[in-house]
Amino acid sequence: MKENKETQDRPEDILISQSVAILIDGNNIERSIHTESKDTNTMLNFDVLVPKLLVNRGLSRLVYFREGKSISTKLQERLHNFYHGSVRPCHKSADIPLSINAIQIANKVDTIIIMSGDSDYIELVRHLKSEGVRVEIAAVLSTTSQLLREEADHFHEITKEDWFTLPPKKPQMHRGKKS
Repeated sequence: MKENKETQDRPEDILISQSVAILIDGNNIERSIHTESKDTNTMLNFDVLVPKLLVNRGLSRLVYFREGKSISTKLQERLHNFYHGSVRPCHKSADIPLSINAIQIANKVDTIIIMSGDSDYIELVRHLKSEGVRVEIAAVLSTTSQLLREEADHFHEITKEDWFTLPPKKPQMHRGKKS
């Protein structure tokens, strides 16, 4: 049976069956969006960003690596409840824990999306690609290493549509206390 040109050009008929892991260098991405937005109350909007990154592919896992002890409980709960994701505190930088995790899961997923613009990940990207994993970078363009973008299979630009800004916290009023 001969297909006409109209049927051949319909990409919606193609089912892409890929499993994707999203690994987030939380400190790097937070610094980038704070720099770009000029506001430290700016946060990623995962409800917008994750579907944009996946493009109809399946999410295998989402891990948010974050340096420091003060990690938002709300963020942990949201990532777990909506994406079966997890937050992993890191002793110092997220570079090494994220890299170890990426290498550990490389044979379990088709694509790894690294959310960071840090050039420290160039060697990791090269290694993962040599193992047959598609590697994509998602980051703010102005704070992303050109070499990292060039090394990746694809670059997703994180823009102001992918974040939101919380209103500033109001100072707490102390009731009943006299100075």
